[in-house]
Amino acid sequence: MERLGTGIGWRPEIADAVERMPGIDWVEAVAENVCPGHLPDSLRRLRERGVTVVPHGVSLGLGGADRPDAGRLTALAERAEALGSPLVTEHIAFVRAGGPLTASPHLEAGHLLPVPRTRDALDVLCENVRIAQEALPVPLAVENIAALVCWPGEEMTEGQFLYDLADRTGVRLLIDVANLHTNHVNRGEDPAKALAELPLEAIAYVHVAGGVERDGVWHDSHAHPVPRPVLDILTDLASRVTPPGVLLERDENFPEPGELESELAAIRRALEAGAVERVKTELRSAAGRREGTRGDGELLGAAALARREAARRARGEAPAGAGAARRDEETGAAGATRGAFGRPCPEGVDEARQRLALAQAALLSALVAGTPVPEGFDGARVGVQARALAAKRADVVAKVAPELPVILGGEYRTAFLGYAQNHPMTDGYRRDALTFAEHLLSTGRPGDTRARRELREWWLERSGPAPRSGRRVHRLARATRRVLSRR
Repeated sequence: MERLGTGIGWRPEIADAVERMPGIDWVEAVAENVCPGHLPDSLRRLRERGVTVVPHGVSLGLGGADRPDAGRLTALAERAEALGSPLVTEHIAFVRAGGPLTASPHLEAGHLLPVPRTRDALDVLCENVRIAQEALPVPLAVENIAALVCWPGEEMTEGQFLYDLADRTGVRLLIDVANLHTNHVNRGEDPAKALAELPLEAIAYVHVAGGVERDGVWHDSHAHPVPRPVLDILTDLASRVTPPGVLLERDENFPEPGELESELAAIRRALEAGAVERVKTELRSAAGRREGTRGDGELLGAAALARREAARRARGEAPAGAGAARRDEETGAAGATRGAFGRPCPEGVDEARQRLALAQAALLSALVAGTPVPEGFDGARVGVQARALAAKRADVVAKVAPELPVILGGEYRTAFLGYAQNHPMTDGYRRDALTFAEHLLSTGRPGDTRARRELREWWLERSGPAPRSGRRVHRLARATRRVLSRR
């Protein structure tokens, strides 16, 4: 794996500062925000200086029940080629549900949601990852995400789930230590245990970010300074392996450049502290070998390996390290079905997709459409996640349609959150912004005549004669125009 070094998430708001920062070896850009034919000047200049740029996808939904969308995969591949990237990254998450697999309305989460750590979900994820790997021109790495809710009936720990995913597909891992901290606070999961179970050799790079406690849980906000517990997890990781790259993420509430540089310096110190511990462990191991005993590092590694092998034997699987090719050969000999690209996949994966689709649709509907919380979930936590999704949705709509907060002023957020309660997102944020404006205008809002006129002009300019989202929206647009013409 290519050594990346120390990097920072490139965002338009801090582009100039990133270009001037000392010691930046690479940057990561949100793939969906980059147009291959019109690269931002800042990214172009960074590339010309030899700074590596990695596209980081957020909308593929590899953990969803559906197979990856070919158009989204093509777009991700185009960005990797336009940026000359050594790899691309995405998330182990689902971001949409419903549709043909469930014969229910298509729903968009607008954010990353956790997949259940079950055999069904792993089988589906492995096939989806293989499909993505075949479609991409460079290696793929997938990221563990933060979770506010726990799925009932999970069959694996996070470390076991990631280990099996990497072993079966050969995919690289993007380990987010801030997400490990979030899951420690919200789900009681031990970050050290997760690190001990990971295939460390599969790590492509590491994310570090800040968060905040709200509603009694930890939110991975990417809008606050990196806390000490996250740096401690990074040190623990660096005591086990040298990460090929480490990157600071910041998406909101951008501080002065000096503060970002201080956070990068803290990250480097955490890595150095971990490296010192790793050297000490290696020296103890060497001394133990000379004395005929085993050092701490060897004992810990052997214990972790024994736990993983015992779990694999209990599931009747091949030994760890056999690799995806060997596993494919064995499952093929047992009469497995074929995946989308001709590789063997576990028998019954289509049935697993169906079961996963129903479960994910039920959860997402509860989160964005107000339907009952599925059995086994913590209702209070589902409520927290639902509020977080609505708040995220309001923030993103304000970015893609910045005129709306200007027109509505202080009413924007309250009005949008009220709208979101009964109007799930079904066709992306730009369509969501238009539907929000349609909703306000059709109900005679905002109350201020001037603001309502400005909103009407904004909506008419962007809605066009035939909105692309289908007949229902077209009928709504015509009805709204009739209402507006009477005002």
